[in-house]
Amino acid sequence: MTQTLFVSSCAKTVLDIQRVSTLTRTDISQYCVYEKGRLVKTVSSLQSYTDQPRTAPEQQAVHRSHQWSSDMVCFYLGCSFGFEGSLKTAGVPVRNVEQGRNVSMYRDLSRPDYGEQVELQPGDVTVFWACGVTAIEAILSSKPPLAFSHSPGCMFLTDIPDSSSSPLTPESTNTPHDRPDLELTPRCFLVSHNPLMYSLASHRAVARIRELEMTIGDDPGQRGIRVLFTQDELLRSCLALSHSFSVAITTGFPTHYMHSPPDETDGPPGAIAMATMLLSLGKQVTMVTDRRALEMNQAIIDEAVETGVLKHAIPLVTFEDSGPDSALHFLCHHGDPTKPRYDHLVAIERSGRAADGNYYNMRGVNIKHLVDPIDNLFIAAKGIPGIITTGIGDGGNELGMGKLKEKVKNLMPNGNLIACDVPADYAITAGVSNWGGYAVACGLYLLHTCPSHQRYLKKGLGEEPTTRQEQLQDCTANLPSVDKEESFLSTLVRFGIRSGKTGHLAMEVDGLTFHPTHSDMITRLLEATQGSTSQNH
Repeated sequence: MTQTLFVSSCAKTVLDIQRVSTLTRTDISQYCVYEKGRLVKTVSSLQSYTDQPRTAPEQQAVHRSHQWSSDMVCFYLGCSFGFEGSLKTAGVPVRNVEQGRNVSMYRDLSRPDYGEQVELQPGDVTVFWACGVTAIEAILSSKPPLAFSHSPGCMFLTDIPDSSSSPLTPESTNTPHDRPDLELTPRCFLVSHNPLMYSLASHRAVARIRELEMTIGDDPGQRGIRVLFTQDELLRSCLALSHSFSVAITTGFPTHYMHSPPDETDGPPGAIAMATMLLSLGKQVTMVTDRRALEMNQAIIDEAVETGVLKHAIPLVTFEDSGPDSALHFLCHHGDPTKPRYDHLVAIERSGRAADGNYYNMRGVNIKHLVDPIDNLFIAAKGIPGIITTGIGDGGNELGMGKLKEKVKNLMPNGNLIACDVPADYAITAGVSNWGGYAVACGLYLLHTCPSHQRYLKKGLGEEPTTRQEQLQDCTANLPSVDKEESFLSTLVRFGIRSGKTGHLAMEVDGLTFHPTHSDMITRLLEATQGSTSQNH
């Protein structure tokens, strides 16, 4: 059970809390300490509750019963005192103030559980909100091993004037200081159903990631990919990846079945771009490839490291379907679904299995003999709590695009035949799949430099949300760039990998030359990404 720190706040909005740096163990004059739902004492500081690392399962119960733990979460709950002034300014009467009575707290309108009952007037509408008592009731009901709250009457106060951020105050829109800071105003998004997980990002970060998503939807190859677009697939995938610890990435579309190697230049650049950003953020990254391409891809990865395109070497593995539990044992330690090796699988321009069990290129040619059944990993992941999947594609026949298969069948050329039948949790579509990989790397950078998201990752414990300068420099250096992507494409060409649409052994992807098409796209993505953070650093 997650141990929880509840703190009641007189701040009017989440915005107020986001705009102050708080130390949750010392900023309140008196705290209540609860053990297993029972109030055991009040203290003036929580400094004595130091973070205790969990060294062994048998020690956890002991530590959790009396120590501040790193998995604690801090909640600031609004208090009616915080918005009374705003209501008065807007001409909304506050009955308990008018009648000189203490604010009332109810389960049942006929009788307040706390405070004093007020007399309603004709036309009054009752409105309910959470307060510090809500937190205390939650603690008493759920009985966590250890919890804290403010002591009644000893609430958290900010130093922000009451009128500074009230949306109800007309004059509050007149000065820049009074406008909401879009970097510190969070938005909440559902990331996963199994287990249930939400995440936060600022309004500004969300807007920039949506800009990236729209940008990569450009369709210079005129495939009609826009019809498959679903908003916020990129955003939610990036949020999930930001929370991840270990990511497996797969790519490889052997569309040129008459050549050796049969692979195309779309996919590997985007995969490497995502991998190097994930490495920069401290994630574990593994690449999964076909057995036929193992030696070649290992050499490509080695050269990417030597040329500075990839941050450092990463494991390259293959998957062989040797039985019904092969995928489970690949994804989980000892085949135990409670111990997954990876918490996110990403497929980018990876040939996907159609409904008839075959694998087709866009021309409808069956290339099954060149494709290992990596789809089985995505299918198995659906039944393993904690593993999220993302597919990136530009035609609908790529692994993960099964989420959009009805659209693919109805709207894409040869859709009824080629549509991938295997879905991913998130299906990112782009004019060229590489662009989707670049956008994921840029989106992760935006989240890494987003104060709201970083504060959420640190569970609101008052830690400084800003990114260290050296970390920022490393992440910036590991963004996609025109020079790096041009260098990596030249590596692929030297290994005999061809353009997908034309089969040319040249500096092009899907029949589009690197200059100006792909170089311009990379430049646009970088402008959208770094332009949004330049004000912060």
